[in-house]
Amino acid sequence: MNWTDERVEKLKRLWSEGLSASQIAAQLGGVSRNAVIGKVHRLSLPGRAKAGGTVATNRATKRTTSAPRAPNYASRVTTRTVARAVGATMLKEEIEIDTAEEMEFIPARNVVVPISRRLSLTELTERTCKWPVGDPLKEGFHFCGCDSPDSSPYCNYHARLAYQPVHDRRKAAARA
Repeated sequence: MNWTDERVEKLKRLWSEGLSASQIAAQLGGVSRNAVIGKVHRLSLPGRAKAGGTVATNRATKRTTSAPRAPNYASRVTTRTVARAVGATMLKEEIEIDTAEEMEFIPARNVVVPISRRLSLTELTERTCKWPVGDPLKEGFHFCGCDSPDSSPYCNYHARLAYQPVHDRRKAAARA
């Protein structure tokens, strides 16, 4: 089989449209898939991305929104070169990636923890905080016992620990 200029141009056009070597061979007729691959190689036509490769690189593209980070992480922007497919052509581009580096945790000094009343299970009522303190299998185990609002089983302090807003939980899950 001879590769005429007309057939080579058709091969280039079909290849740039993203057709597979088998599909091109079927459209050209009288040529095998391997012959198409060999000609593509000899013509040095650009390769195509592997299956599933473009999704990951599209997700890694430049993001302009900056979400607030956790207090123990510092944001740093770095530049990376990635390859992505545009049709049948692989392009290299530099993208900015937000990275995080761990920082030293310094606890806040102005946190006021309520003094628990150290109640046992039998001493709890509807208006006492039921936050467990300690190990239930050890002797010093008790419940907070501070006053709690009608709508909560916990005092105001322990309610803030127990019930986190949905957007805070999603941020924490995204970082993990």
